[in-house]
Amino acid sequence: MDNQKEKALLEKYKLGEATELERAMVEDWIAHGIFPEYEISDLDLEVQLSEMDKQLPLFEKQTKLWPRLAGAAAIFLVLGAGILYYIGKADNELPKNETYANDVTPGSVGATLTLANGKKIKLTDALNGELAKEEGVVITKSANGKLVYSAKDIVTEANRMNTLSTARGETYQLQLPDGSKVWLNAASSLTYSASLNKEGIRQVVLQGEAYFEIARDKKRPFIVETAKQKVEVLGTHFNVNSYSDEAFTATTLLEGSVRINTSADAVANKVIRPGEQAVLAANGLRISEVDIEEAVAWKNGKFIFQQETIGTVMRKIARWYDVEVVYEADLKDKTFSGSMSRFENVSQVLRKIEMTDLVHFKVEGRRIVVMK
Repeated sequence: MDNQKEKALLEKYKLGEATELERAMVEDWIAHGIFPEYEISDLDLEVQLSEMDKQLPLFEKQTKLWPRLAGAAAIFLVLGAGILYYIGKADNELPKNETYANDVTPGSVGATLTLANGKKIKLTDALNGELAKEEGVVITKSANGKLVYSAKDIVTEANRMNTLSTARGETYQLQLPDGSKVWLNAASSLTYSASLNKEGIRQVVLQGEAYFEIARDKKRPFIVETAKQKVEVLGTHFNVNSYSDEAFTATTLLEGSVRINTSADAVANKVIRPGEQAVLAANGLRISEVDIEEAVAWKNGKFIFQQETIGTVMRKIARWYDVEVVYEADLKDKTFSGSMSRFENVSQVLRKIEMTDLVHFKVEGRRIVVMK
């Protein structure tokens, strides 16, 4: 890992300036002890440990997070950041396997903004501060790596469309001019007018997956349009999964209420409640109660699989790690359940799936072979 980047990220974490995804990344580093080692005195150890108790959620205060190790060299201290990471071996550490000689690191924060004039801005390379002005809206990149649209003198007649897109292995956060927040998953895009104001409606077009926290506005409904449906809301928190390589579109509601309008069958339009998921597939629209933590696991830096087919599991892995997946046997319909971090190298994720003995894997560069 790049120590300078680590230190910068940890400083943001300490100051409370890290994004939710960056916080999840840091906390996963803590849980798995993957920092380089630095020496620290016993006295400093006590001071820093006390400081960390105040800063970290401590994963429900599990005592195993802070084992007392002999020797200061085992302490993970990021110099100058004032943050101590004091960790032993992870309980689930797995043996090395020669089939993972070519490992793949996880995805990261990144996206490309395409302005109405066609200009593309790669946000990972852009400096913090103002990026552009459109329709009386100032577009900035914040210090914590978020794209922010700030309404100034909005031109309501204009309809200049912007698109925020993530590649495979990228994710990004956006704040729209009405204050609504959007988290965009890997291999996804969101298209919207810069002012988010068209004929009294706030409307965006989604390809892929995103989590929304919509600012309440009774006069202007918020509509998320995908290839097969529209989700209409006033103010709520929900997740929409609408990847083109999946056979369904899933909308999961955490707070408030939303109406699902399907282009195929107007009679099938439904209102869903918190804890419910609407799945639109070839056989129609189906609503059921679900584990909402699973639906938004990607936003919180996790993979959570509940009896998902290997085919579905591997598509999620392919998007996040930007890898190609090939099968040496017909294993796509085998099902797997498990939970793991999205910030582990791909080998660690694959090893945990292999522990079920359902499938085995071989990593060849950015190609994963699925075997019996």
